[in-house]
Amino acid sequence: MSLNKQPRMVLIDLDGTLVDSVPDLAYCTDAMMERLGMPPQGEAKVRQWVGNGVERLVKRALLGQLDGEPDEALFQRALPIFMALYKDNVSQRSVLYPGVREGLVFLQDAGYHLACVTNKAAAFTIPLLKDMGIHDVFELIVSGDTTAEKKPHPMPLLHAAQHFGVDPHQALMLGDSISDVKAARAAGFQIVCVSYGYNHGKDIRDAKPDVVIDSLALLPTLLDKAA
Repeated sequence: MSLNKQPRMVLIDLDGTLVDSVPDLAYCTDAMMERLGMPPQGEAKVRQWVGNGVERLVKRALLGQLDGEPDEALFQRALPIFMALYKDNVSQRSVLYPGVREGLVFLQDAGYHLACVTNKAAAFTIPLLKDMGIHDVFELIVSGDTTAEKKPHPMPLLHAAQHFGVDPHQALMLGDSISDVKAARAAGFQIVCVSYGYNHGKDIRDAKPDVVIDSLALLPTLLDKAA
């Protein structure tokens, strides 16, 4: 697998691509459940549920499954509890994946326009990026509440392309989930996925991204081969 063309802009997803944030998300989920008088779900389950924003994560935790809608009154009680917990625990247990720092240094030194595009709200995105020491790498940060739609809708990606004045066909999305693949395809971007990360327990290769890599440290080799 290889890229068809050399991009001018690289957009990178946050949770599951740059940062393993599940330990913090699981801690907050279980603390929320405890305060609601409900049994904890545990990190293994939360790892299958993340990737579509905290509102969907809270709903999944309340239901104990990936799909469906919980009781609305219960959800309205639970969400503020989770938000307050996560505000104080956005980066306490989270870590950068191996190879991320090297990959970002390469992209920055090579002169690519860089943006972080995530479904996480700005109130959590900015502190997490800063606490991980990678906030200033990005020229633009598109959070879950920056545009009217979130991934898998193409709007956040097209917003970034417009910001940099880059044609979508000259743009690359780096992500870990089917939402990233769907957003990139709909926006007309090339899409590279990491083999680790969060994709609801499914192999990301099944979503047929252009390329799958095991580490962002492999980006120099991948991009040097691009036409």
